Amino acid sequence: MPKIALAQVNPTVGDLDENAALVSEWTGLALAAGAEIVAFPELVLTGYPAEDLYLRPDFVAAAGERLKEIAKGVGNITALIGFPDPVGDPVGRAIAANATAVVSQGEVRAVYRKRLLPNYGVFDEYRTFRNGAEPLVTEIADRQVGITVCEDCWDPDSPVFADLALGAELIVNSSASPYHRGKGREREEIFRQVALRKGLPVAMVNMVGGQDELIFDGSSVLIAADGSVLARAGQFTEDLVVYDPDEETTPVAEWMGDLDEVYTALVTGLRDYVVKNGFGHVGLGLSGGIDSALVAALAADALGPEQVTCVVMPSPHSSGETQADAREMAGRLGTELIEFSIEETMASYDKVLGDDATGLAAENLQARIRGNLMMALSNSRGWLVLTTANKSETSVGYSTLYGDMAGGLAPIKDVPKTLVYELCRHRNGSSPVIPETIISRPPSAELRPGQLDTDSLPDYDQLDRILKLYVEDDLGPAAIAARGEDPRVVADVIAKVDRAEYKRRQSPPGLKVTTKGFGRDRRMPITNRYRPWQPT
Repeated sequence: MPKIALAQVNPTVGDLDENAALVSEWTGLALAAGAEIVAFPELVLTGYPAEDLYLRPDFVAAAGERLKEIAKGVGNITALIGFPDPVGDPVGRAIAANATAVVSQGEVRAVYRKRLLPNYGVFDEYRTFRNGAEPLVTEIADRQVGITVCEDCWDPDSPVFADLALGAELIVNSSASPYHRGKGREREEIFRQVALRKGLPVAMVNMVGGQDELIFDGSSVLIAADGSVLARAGQFTEDLVVYDPDEETTPVAEWMGDLDEVYTALVTGLRDYVVKNGFGHVGLGLSGGIDSALVAALAADALGPEQVTCVVMPSPHSSGETQADAREMAGRLGTELIEFSIEETMASYDKVLGDDATGLAAENLQARIRGNLMMALSNSRGWLVLTTANKSETSVGYSTLYGDMAGGLAPIKDVPKTLVYELCRHRNGSSPVIPETIISRPPSAELRPGQLDTDSLPDYDQLDRILKLYVEDDLGPAAIAARGEDPRVVADVIAKVDRAEYKRRQSPPGLKVTTKGFGRDRRMPITNRYRPWQPT
């Protein structure tokens, strides 16, 4: 096996100059470490997914120019660089292939075009790319190396491997494989099975960092033909792993624990969303409840407390205990704290609306006043506003349009309520930044006297079980009830989920950490009369 480097880097979609500089820099680092091959993630030159940018001829051409510039500086090492390769005969609107360039001695020596294009979940590659048809086994450092891209290796029985078996001594796979809880181990097992079944070592280099709702965990790996792990990069961090077959040991990063992994994923996605979109500061409404507590902790950990402002906006229905907890938490985190009452503003609305400012309308007015104030601060101070709704609330519409849904990013939009509690306890295991009373207090929106979430929703343990089966596993009400859930509760929850689709369509993007988040992953019609939860 040649001496190989896996360059696990964090590109930015559309920043062709910075991405090209990143590739050149890390190619130099790999060469200095004595590597003969350096492999980069899928579409590293453009970032991934660049979505409909791949349909623009100017974008594809500009990426090609950067590749030529990079190639001129590549000397005694072979670099495998992901880029969009123009195709002469477009299919539909696709004008490029998802490709890997084999670069050495100042030129592009070969190009492989990805053959198996994913078109499920968050992927739309049949929309943006034309698939390749030919394998590529090329000589690098006196070895025959088979080049693949991501999905090409996810089915060991595909024709891709039949072709590679014709002489390959090593399979290299460049990936941009997004994260969900436990994905790193699942992905590695897939590549381990490829190595075992084909009797070949496999090197997989994965992207790292955040791109809109997607998070890439890295976890690049080199697996021997017998399935043993020869080298593994870290999770959620840029890393250059160099494997030398003549050396006795190569670093094998340990897997994070489950909750540490999820928390770090959220920190990574939040940080990259803020930084890559050019924001220097974030703000959020800190209510003294569990959800805003988690978002505040994530923001401070991702950006540093000096780049976070917590805003406390009590109404007449806000308890003294929750407001005290909010102030206490901002102090523990070391963030800026702004506080103002919304009581007078509520009274102004009451005067204008009269009898129309009662009941649910009055509750939502409080949330909308707070949302307006947060967006005003965003406008005046240049903040990105973080919203604080979790997946359970987002699923059933337990949130207010233009109120607590107002903002630019929903960091815990894909985090079920039960997981929110787990993550808060986990974070406090490092340092107790979240007051214990926030964690132990029964959850409440505090929009009317004595309000509790359980007034409107089932217990969160039960709710999250049902939501997992309906939203993530796509089971219908009968199948969910057959799992032991109360049919009446199931029908009520599913009805709430379906009716809230119009709200979710207008909500900020959220960071994906489950197998199916709201966004690219789940696309349901707003106008929809299919009612499986109604008796016939």
